[in-house]
Amino acid sequence: MKNFTLAVCGLAILSCGKTDAPRYISLGTAPSGGAFFVVGGAIAQTASEAPGNHWVVTAEATKGTQENIRRIAKGELEFALANASISYFAVRGEEGWDASQPIASVMTLAPNVAMFITPSASGIQSIGDLRGKRVCVGPAGAGFEFFIKPLLKAHGLTYDDFTPLNNTQDGAVAMLGDGSADAAFLGGAVPTASITQACASQDITFIPFDDTARTQLIEAYPFFHAAVVPAGTYRGQDQAFAGLNVGSMHLITSQTADEDMVYQFTKAIYENRDAVTQRHPAGKAINPKNAARNLGIPYHPGAVRFYREIGIWPEP
Repeated sequence: MKNFTLAVCGLAILSCGKTDAPRYISLGTAPSGGAFFVVGGAIAQTASEAPGNHWVVTAEATKGTQENIRRIAKGELEFALANASISYFAVRGEEGWDASQPIASVMTLAPNVAMFITPSASGIQSIGDLRGKRVCVGPAGAGFEFFIKPLLKAHGLTYDDFTPLNNTQDGAVAMLGDGSADAAFLGGAVPTASITQACASQDITFIPFDDTARTQLIEAYPFFHAAVVPAGTYRGQDQAFAGLNVGSMHLITSQTADEDMVYQFTKAIYENRDAVTQRHPAGKAINPKNAARNLGIPYHPGAVRFYREIGIWPEP
């Protein structure tokens, strides 16, 4: 009954534009330290302040994409950020998902440019050198394995070749600092706070991807894309780094979410994208070429309606 009442109130707000009570919307993000947390906060604040809308949008810290997808499916979140690689398998019920998850894409956001980093003193120079080492591979339950496993396989490794450690991005940086981890897989929208933090406290080596493996990954999976981290992005990074987008950040909702609500939310974020950018550089990805990009996950009809209205929907 509570969810039904909220839905009715939401429709009244969208139809009349006048109400004494705002609609409360929860947007799932991820643990602090990564880009999801701050970008989600930027989107929530922008949506809450968008002219003409009557929402209070709260950015909720979660464990990350897998939790967000499950909670969207259960109706516990209205919107959430997710990694496209995990969403890709989730909507298909593959790679550990017991069934197809009823999620839909709303907007493609910033690339998730991730990489293995290590203290320069470790002597690790390649992904192959991770054998026998202690490597942070993301928070337990966050779903990093959906893109790390194929990445490792392309380089001839598996999780069995090293000791995988679970921690948040902030926690991984602390482990690199105190020597309890030899390397960590970190990333997000560029610049990523955790990598900035790691580079500020010690000399860091960005472990390069093998060129052949990188090309194979891009050809084999729709969520892998080439990405370059410009020289000077991080302290001590004197040269451009040939990285990988391991699955773009994107905004998701339930396939059964109210079409008008999703339409209005999409419109509010897109039309106020400069306000998102002022709060985090990832807002620059909300642009005509990227916002409606196909990631292999179906778009919600409310988002499609808005993109068609402004002429950026890629018609077949």
